[in-house]
Amino acid sequence: MALSNEPASASRVLMIRPVAIAANPETATTNVYQTGSGATSRALTAAAQREFDGLANALSAAGVDVLAFDDTPEPATPDAHFPNNWISFHATGEVVLYPMLTPNRRSEIRTDLLERLEREHGLAWPRLVDLTPLAAKGAILEGTGSLVLDRRRRLAWACLSPRTTPEGLEAFRRALDYELVSFHATDHGQAIYHTNVLMGLGPRFAAVCLAAIGDRDEREGLRASLEATGRELFELTPSELHGFAGNLLALESTRGEALIALSDAAWTALRPVTRRRLERHGTLVRADLTTIERLGGGSARCMLAEVFPFAPARST
Repeated sequence: MALSNEPASASRVLMIRPVAIAANPETATTNVYQTGSGATSRALTAAAQREFDGLANALSAAGVDVLAFDDTPEPATPDAHFPNNWISFHATGEVVLYPMLTPNRRSEIRTDLLERLEREHGLAWPRLVDLTPLAAKGAILEGTGSLVLDRRRRLAWACLSPRTTPEGLEAFRRALDYELVSFHATDHGQAIYHTNVLMGLGPRFAAVCLAAIGDRDEREGLRASLEATGRELFELTPSELHGFAGNLLALESTRGEALIALSDAAWTALRPVTRRRLERHGTLVRADLTTIERLGGGSARCMLAEVFPFAPARST
């Protein structure tokens, strides 16, 4: 399989600092990991902001270029700190906006940030791929929550759910010319809402909870597709899945050092043997995300939108 010149890991991330976190009732029906309840409060928001700052500071100290922006007070967007669900950036020149399932998550989409990235950081992408109108037709795809991408091979893995529909996947495939591997995964008898909850990918490793895939053919097909890329495969247990160990993100520092971002809960959930194997692929960068995980049902990877600057192909 021919590899593209796209970077495998990002050294720059977009993060959105929460201003009013709460349990989102619109997302609770499709997210079994969202265990918190209740409206926003100063105490909850302060705790979430401390956790956000902890992850942002840990990544910055490790050499990642963190582009942090504050959420807006209005409209109310209790999950705004999960920006990877509405936007992705591609070194091939695309920035993609995604069709979200619930109305209050659609309100997170902020095109003003594209203007600020260009004005304040000199970052621009020549092609805007706006898939958001598909939501009105029931075609849903929630960014790199729904999609786990191998950018160099132009491969995308996705578990189907109300937040990741075949129609949404097909729209992405046509727009960016990716090959798709889709499957079904469940936990507690319900479709796992996002692929990046059970699966994390690095340049040379894949961590995935194959036990969540009930269909044998789909399970073995996923295994084969990952092994075909030459990656070391780590099979996560259900306990590791529940601790958000699959919700990790491989990054690199601006100095080219391999890093893996994850939460304290994920680090604790990892079996020692899995942790040791993972550490061979990069320095683990950790932060306490207890409040965010409980209220939002997502962890470190959900908070990070990788920013790949446009790199025009050189003429030969």
